[in-house]
Amino acid sequence: MADTAIFDVDGTLVDTNYQHALAWFRALRRFEITRPMWRIHRGIGMGGDLFVAAVGGRDVEETHGDALREAWAEEFDELIGEVQAFEGAHELLAEVKERGFRLVLASSGKKQHVEAFLDLVDGKSLADAWTTSDDVESSKPEPDIVSAALAKVGGASGIMVGDSIYDAQAAAKLGIPTLGVRTGGFSVGELQEAGVLQVFDSLVAFRYALDGTPLARASR
Repeated sequence: MADTAIFDVDGTLVDTNYQHALAWFRALRRFEITRPMWRIHRGIGMGGDLFVAAVGGRDVEETHGDALREAWAEEFDELIGEVQAFEGAHELLAEVKERGFRLVLASSGKKQHVEAFLDLVDGKSLADAWTTSDDVESSKPEPDIVSAALAKVGGASGIMVGDSIYDAQAAAKLGIPTLGVRTGGFSVGELQEAGVLQVFDSLVAFRYALDGTPLARASR
């Protein structure tokens, strides 16, 4: 049994994935680089430190990496006002907390973005801790963010909740199981292949099914 619930933020609690994809598309176009939107979307969920090489190619990373990340931040800032919380996000977090878990909201995003998203789900009133890019050296699918989340609350064992294969891959490197929601656009099969134990169509459906998951009751 676990004592800590680690919730991914972007794409899991707040509906950001398509704004991220559009911001990356526009950032790439500043340098006359075009990648199909579907390919960009498939990379959403990994951090910007890895995204450029994965989607643009190693040569693009070496030539424009830092400038692209700066351009992405500028483009995303123009879209952040459109971001909304997913239905049931606050209620799910509240119930998981009531069931005795330490609650960490885990993101490797920029601090100002994370703060805005926490406000959308009233996360600060519930979470024991949260993370930002300041807490990690490498982003998902590297495990840094999951490790940092556990360390923030002194957790002994955790359950990861995320929307992408990268959440599951990061958690698996620490032997931590993952529960998933389809809000990131990955299929059930893809998430299961990445190691996700159970997949739910929405946060509302997840909340109603909590008794049948590893988040039914905390170990402490």
